[in-house]
Amino acid sequence: MNKSNLWSLRLGFSSKQAPLIEKMGIEKFLNQSFATSFDKKAPDFLEDEPKTIAELKALRQSLKTADAEEQKKAIKKQIRNAVQLKKWWIDKFQTEEYPLREKMTCFWHNHFVATSLKVKSTYWIYQHNTILRENAFGNFKELTKKIVKSNAMVRYLDNVDNRKDKINENLSRELLELFTIGIGNYTENDIKEGAKALAGLNLGEESAVYRRFLEDNSIKTYFGKKGNFKADDLVDIIFEQKNTPYLITRKLLKWFIYDNPSEDLVVYYGDYFKKMNFEIQPLLVKIFNEEYPKNTAGSKIKDPLTYLFQLSNELNIDKSNSNLIALFLKQQGMDLFNQPNVKGWDGGNSWLTSQIYLQRNNTSDLLCNGKNISRKTSDAMQEDDEPQTKIENIKVAVTFDKNGNNKKIISELSNRLLFKVDESMQKDMENVLKYDFDPKSENANYAVLRLFNYITKTPEYQLI
Repeated sequence: MNKSNLWSLRLGFSSKQAPLIEKMGIEKFLNQSFATSFDKKAPDFLEDEPKTIAELKALRQSLKTADAEEQKKAIKKQIRNAVQLKKWWIDKFQTEEYPLREKMTCFWHNHFVATSLKVKSTYWIYQHNTILRENAFGNFKELTKKIVKSNAMVRYLDNVDNRKDKINENLSRELLELFTIGIGNYTENDIKEGAKALAGLNLGEESAVYRRFLEDNSIKTYFGKKGNFKADDLVDIIFEQKNTPYLITRKLLKWFIYDNPSEDLVVYYGDYFKKMNFEIQPLLVKIFNEEYPKNTAGSKIKDPLTYLFQLSNELNIDKSNSNLIALFLKQQGMDLFNQPNVKGWDGGNSWLTSQIYLQRNNTSDLLCNGKNISRKTSDAMQEDDEPQTKIENIKVAVTFDKNGNNKKIISELSNRLLFKVDESMQKDMENVLKYDFDPKSENANYAVLRLFNYITKTPEYQLI
């Protein structure tokens, strides 16, 4: 696979950025990616969403006395806004010229999990997503502090039920186990004492706040230190521990490059991360610059987002229907804002079960034939009472050298799409695109589409 195509898939979601990487080189491409700005204004569909504690209380109170029809409307509106948020983010994935910030936001989204289904406030989920985007390349320790004190996380991990006379350990446990240092590097007592320090941290306006009558002001012992610790103190102490850098470097290597990174690499980059005081941008620069020259193609299974966006980009579909993308991702086990549990999507082999593989092949068949993903998909994602039953045709075409012969075009697509081609696969591709293929014929595009469809169904195409 061409290196620019490979790293376009890794630093974004498709091969769309390959020409930029080829022209600029990896270092300049990264610099441009880090310099990207973004609109901090909340999307319009959140305008009438409750944003303050008072507004939320007023809504709940009004629903208590509302009739069944009004309650049904309120539930439908909440569902509609949650769907709109998915579509809004999918559109950002599709339209960013330098998509690394969104790729990192998605990484943090699956690290600091807080789901729509449990949080039940689209605005708080949007706030959570915005914190991740703003701090995507910033400082890991500071990002952790902000997330721990976000309304979405306090609600998601039940810290609203954590008070001095009734301790709930969920947030304290996941702060250690999943967010920072990992299993085996803390004690059960650290969890209990951390939970006391987090007691009373409850919902606020822009972020969570301590409630005076619910917090625990006793002296706690945390990783051997004593004090009346609060949320920020816990994070500071965690980031003093020697093993804190490694959980996140392992996850970053898995997200971008290797499904099974070596422990040597995890420690090597983790030590550098600690040396950089947990600044994310210099860590990413080091990882990408040092891994770029290596022959690492085929070391990672594509996630559903990358699979579908690469498919759409290769078929020259300008902008795919975000409704259909959202449901495809859900079917593939990558439901945005609704991971299966606090651990998030497992990734790796979970992206290539027999069912997921079959869904991918069916999707490729439909798109290569110029059809939307499915009628059922379209119906399920409608937000009004008039389901769309028509399957729309879409124009698709694969880019290829109109002056090449069959072997040259096979080589062209292989270099773009596959990390390796063995003799058997080469013969199969030559059977699809035969020796007498005429690239200037009226039906040339259909023949190349058949070849592309064959390639997308190979195990090799599932890897980057």
